[in-house]
Amino acid sequence: MKRYAELFRFPNVWVLVLACFPARVAYGMVSLSIFFKVEQTTDSIALAGLAIGLNATTGSLTAGIRGSIIDTYGQKWPIRIMVPTYSALLIALNSADSKFSLLALSLILGISAPPINLSVRPLWKVVVPESYLRTAYAVDSAIMNFAGVIGPVIATTLALSRIPESALYTCAFLMLMGGIFLALTKVSRDWIPEKKDEDHQPIWKHKPLQLLMIEGCFIGFGWGLFDVAVPAFTTIEKVPHMTAWIFGAMGAANVIGGLLAGLLSKKTSSLQAMRRTYLLWFFVAIPMAFTYPNWSMIIAGALLGLVGGAIQVFYWEVMEAIRPKGSPTAMMGWLWSVEGTFMAFGSMAGGFISEHFSPTFALAITATCIGIGCLILTIGKDRLRAADRIPTDDEDLAAMGDNADTTR
Repeated sequence: MKRYAELFRFPNVWVLVLACFPARVAYGMVSLSIFFKVEQTTDSIALAGLAIGLNATTGSLTAGIRGSIIDTYGQKWPIRIMVPTYSALLIALNSADSKFSLLALSLILGISAPPINLSVRPLWKVVVPESYLRTAYAVDSAIMNFAGVIGPVIATTLALSRIPESALYTCAFLMLMGGIFLALTKVSRDWIPEKKDEDHQPIWKHKPLQLLMIEGCFIGFGWGLFDVAVPAFTTIEKVPHMTAWIFGAMGAANVIGGLLAGLLSKKTSSLQAMRRTYLLWFFVAIPMAFTYPNWSMIIAGALLGLVGGAIQVFYWEVMEAIRPKGSPTAMMGWLWSVEGTFMAFGSMAGGFISEHFSPTFALAITATCIGIGCLILTIGKDRLRAADRIPTDDEDLAAMGDNADTTR
């Protein structure tokens, strides 16, 4: 605790934490806010899943472009333009009442999403000394995960209230407030983009990355199914308020899982830890297909989030160990473009499967996709050999810095 107390004595630490927090809550709200808006307007779970899928597809496909804009022009003007535009589009979506306008605005929202998390990470190197970066990244990760926990709860509560349109209005307000606050901070205004290495090699030819991309296809698709199947299940069973409890329990357990993984990361190699945890992740995913949206799904979701939080840490450690030099952001961008795109496909399929077949079937496919991902990493483990060792302090630090949603 002394370390954290010392961290918050540095100028601008509180400013950076508080400035971006509202925008991060907004991102935690946006998917479920879109889902309930489309479902309530069209009375179609399939269309609601399609809307989320379109939003995720354009968000992942354009993540690299939006990040490149920040890297090229700095943060001041891009954020000041993207944030108000995004908030205005959220308000426009709230006023839409036709299927075409709902889907079109959901698609455009993904293109215009401000890369808040991607913008905040490099600012810590300006705000605190290098010896405090690990602590700063831990605080940043905790704040981001906390926002991810309360965002879905707020979105569900407002969307199911007597004023359902308040969900998207609140989301727009929080994004505008957080984004503008961040853009007005001195540290963000004065940030200078880093120069790229002249000998930087094309990473899409990197065999370890190719393996992770293949694995990401299945994990992205399976998780896209899951994100729609849960609210679809609760809506079908007329207990939509349970969506907040399920996702809230998963988010809280995800934070705990990440902290527990940090205790183990120095005792075994990143690759071995990831493979073992991945197998456990597959086994805890199976019970979700046999639950009902009540306390059984909350408990099963918490277990899934607990193991998922741990595997996220090991995944980034593996990525940090096998990536080409000079490519931390590009590596994330390529991986998310693949995983995020297939997550969008999964969201689209999740709405159709849940409405025409069963949400339980969609959850079973999620578990199957995790199993296939585990099998891919087992077959291709030789390509990840560089991660089969104890991570260094520098790699741990870099992994913590990379542990965030790169589309936002």
